[in-house]
Amino acid sequence: MTGYIIDGNNLIGKISSLSKIQKKDKQASREKLALMIERFFHDKKINVSLHFDGYPGIKINAGKIKLIYSESNTADEKIKNQIEKSKSPGTITVITSDSNLGQFAKVCSCKVIKSEDFARQLNYNKSDKDEQSIIDSMKNDDEFKKLFGV
Repeated sequence: MTGYIIDGNNLIGKISSLSKIQKKDKQASREKLALMIERFFHDKKINVSLHFDGYPGIKINAGKIKLIYSESNTADEKIKNQIEKSKSPGTITVITSDSNLGQFAKVCSCKVIKSEDFARQLNYNKSDKDEQSIIDSMKNDDEFKKLFGV
């Protein structure tokens, strides 16, 4: 089965809104990223593991996304171990902009997508704008107002 391995801290650093949050609240940035990734993959039948450095904080509900914390190692080491243990690394896509990790993944036959490219695929800004435009259009829609007696 196809799988994605995501370097979470690296990806957070490529999404400006999450990067700002991480400076104040690491747990909140992890939760938001997990939610974004869960939404992105919700209708796809693939395995997704999201790696973070350090130890787990408050449990994050990420649906089918597997959260992996490096604990006393680095997330890069955990990702490399996961690739090495895979029976079919050619079916794995690694999301990272870390050149050392990306090179390792390529040598192991994995596909590599740079974090900034994947961040664009997530459409993190577009979805927020789309949601706000829907809300704004509902405020001005006469049918909506009539329907709810507003």
